[in-house]
Amino acid sequence: MVCDKSFSSSYMLLNHEEVGVFDLVHMLRSHAIEKRNFVDCPKGMTEENFKRRWLLSMSVLAQKMLKSIKKPLAAMGSGIEYWLNLVSCNRNLSGLISNWIRGEMIRPERSLSTFISFTGCLDTRIELDKDIIESGDKDRYNCLLSIMAAKASYENHAYLQHIVTDIWKMELLGSFDFWNDYQQKATTQAFILRDKKEDSDLIVVAFRGTETFDADAWSSDVDLSWYELPGIGKVHGGFMKALGLQKSLGWPEELTHRTKNQEQPLAYYVIRDMLKQALKENKKVKFIVTGHSLGGALAVLFPAVLMSHNEVELLDMLEGVYTFGQPRVGDKRFGKFMKENLENFDVKYYRTVYSNDLVPRLPYDDSTMMFKHFGTCLYFDSFYNGKIMEEEPNKNYFSPLSALPKLINAVWEIIRSFMIPYTRGEDYSEGFVLKMYRFIGLMIAGIPAHGLQDYVNVVRLGSDLYKDPRSISDNEIKLMIDDGTLK
Repeated sequence: MVCDKSFSSSYMLLNHEEVGVFDLVHMLRSHAIEKRNFVDCPKGMTEENFKRRWLLSMSVLAQKMLKSIKKPLAAMGSGIEYWLNLVSCNRNLSGLISNWIRGEMIRPERSLSTFISFTGCLDTRIELDKDIIESGDKDRYNCLLSIMAAKASYENHAYLQHIVTDIWKMELLGSFDFWNDYQQKATTQAFILRDKKEDSDLIVVAFRGTETFDADAWSSDVDLSWYELPGIGKVHGGFMKALGLQKSLGWPEELTHRTKNQEQPLAYYVIRDMLKQALKENKKVKFIVTGHSLGGALAVLFPAVLMSHNEVELLDMLEGVYTFGQPRVGDKRFGKFMKENLENFDVKYYRTVYSNDLVPRLPYDDSTMMFKHFGTCLYFDSFYNGKIMEEEPNKNYFSPLSALPKLINAVWEIIRSFMIPYTRGEDYSEGFVLKMYRFIGLMIAGIPAHGLQDYVNVVRLGSDLYKDPRSISDNEIKLMIDDGTLK
């Protein structure tokens, strides 16, 4: 296996395309992992810990299985998405049948603002919560804008143009399909909006996350590959590639050495340059970065690369990083690097986790693995009760002891989907598609729990937790500890 990695001080890369049955068996038997065809690492690297070798094997096997179902999974997703939009275009199922009989059936077009993704079909809400807007609380407002932008990032350009300009009354600065230099195709999506008012000027950068039927994105989530960057720590390889990592070059400050595919946009560099231009136009402009799932990982990595390039002016512009259902991005050293720099530049970091969401528990983290979360976690249970914690409960998800509680919780979420319009209000009602989607939780509880419906709900219902810690008085902290809100 050939891979360029001269920019890193160390690395361990897994290639599921090179794996064979005997290789997996030998991985479990021998600590000399450099001899495995599917492992690319420095010469002489060994792994004495059997559990870690087993986890590496499972990571590669999971990627291999995802690749085998990639095309049928994508085809199924595309078909489901088209069918849902076909029904919606014709009002409902009875309207579709009636229009078809009369020869007046309306067919959806994927490029139009009326066509929404499968993720959008699960939660069709597009309006910003008026109560939060009218509260005048900047922290709550930024969080609301972040989750709604993260949700909108799954949609096409025409949809984004309509939502941002017509509904939210803001400016869409651009939506992009960014190039992945390693996969040689555009696999990273993001959009940028500007919320400009008389008293403020805020830019929101929103990265798209893991789409339900995208096997490549799920494969990135379970990949345990990493690069070690000098002065930063070990970082998830797949996430760096998605943000714009350059073969052999890593993260050059400027793209002066690019010769091939120069016309292809790279996420980090395009977004950075747009922010620099905005700063030239208005020295008081601020920005926040957000994302759900894989998008949350990119939202964390983006300021990390800014820090490595010492982009002080841009980091001074950065108000906050808001992630929802974010996977782990790097090791303990990376977490320390991020925490110290975010504090130095006065940047707020909010990592929100809902209930049994599987993705924040990936990649695996225990005494045998290196991936760690950093900062505080805003954890919400299935009753939308929030707590500030260092780590979400059942941090690695795969625990035999948690199987029954997760099943019971999945049953409750199905029941709740029918009750919630009466307990929380009509704006929280769930459509037929989402109700059916929640049944997947009876098999794998972490998949429907990863949906954006619940993340939008926790922001609306628990936004009091999204406060700048420095603005909370000692008395408020004591009350939060007493009632269990803060741990």
